Amino acid sequence: MNYYIVIPSHNEEKFISLTLQSLVEQTVLPTKAVIVNDNSTDTTAAIVLAFAQKHPWISLVNKTSDAIHLPGSKVIQAFQKGLETLDDHYDLIVKADADLIFPSNYFEIIIQHFQSDEKIGMVGGFAYIEKNGDWILENLTDKDHIRGAFKAYRKATFEQIGGLKPAMGWDTVDELLCKFYNWKVVTDETLKVKHLKPTGANYNKTARYKQGEAFYSLGYGFFITSIASLKLAMRKGKPLLFIDYIRGFWRAKSANKPLLVTKEQAQFIRNYRWKKMKKKLF
Repeated sequence: MNYYIVIPSHNEEKFISLTLQSLVEQTVLPTKAVIVNDNSTDTTAAIVLAFAQKHPWISLVNKTSDAIHLPGSKVIQAFQKGLETLDDHYDLIVKADADLIFPSNYFEIIIQHFQSDEKIGMVGGFAYIEKNGDWILENLTDKDHIRGAFKAYRKATFEQIGGLKPAMGWDTVDELLCKFYNWKVVTDETLKVKHLKPTGANYNKTARYKQGEAFYSLGYGFFITSIASLKLAMRKGKPLLFIDYIRGFWRAKSANKPLLVTKEQAQFIRNYRWKKMKKKLF
């Protein structure tokens, strides 16, 4: 199985060489790696080009977009730009961030998972952040969720879910649609990815309502949104974020924003979420 990897990057000169070095050291190399330089004002592009000279499977794509860092839309638009430069002669497509260090056998193990069962649609490891000199689990999500920082998709799955949605919530809706189409999502706790920049470090104040909007756009409805918002705010150690998330939900609802899913998919998602919640409660 071969894989292509697309890495959106914006002002990542501190970390991108570490990410690319960890790719170069993989026991199974990518067939192609496209790094999308999204409006960087630092030396990101130069660092990527230096790697590309030594490793012909690495390429750089430049993109100019709004400098405002809003979660979701900007990064997926950059991913899309990179994807457009690739052919479709791949078995797996990977979206990764530019601030990661992958263990050297990461993609070898990922491929083994996909080969073990043709119904597996997505596979990923776990993100670890540095705290007081130790690498600890970045515990923002359930153990059965693959973090947006590193997503590997089977080609057929990626095509059936319609690729990635350029909106916050893209890295949840992809998994829910996987389940809607009866694909399996697999997480491997032995695969520990170092996440060099904690999630959300660059988000500005205008982004804080986006999480609630995302819950709305996934078709959650108010009750499930309330539970999900409370859980996430507590996990982040900032209980008052709950209020921002709920405000974001009502803003999106009153503006009648379009959902990221069809009515049928939204119904499936609500039922799936309810089942998961009941399982935990009882």
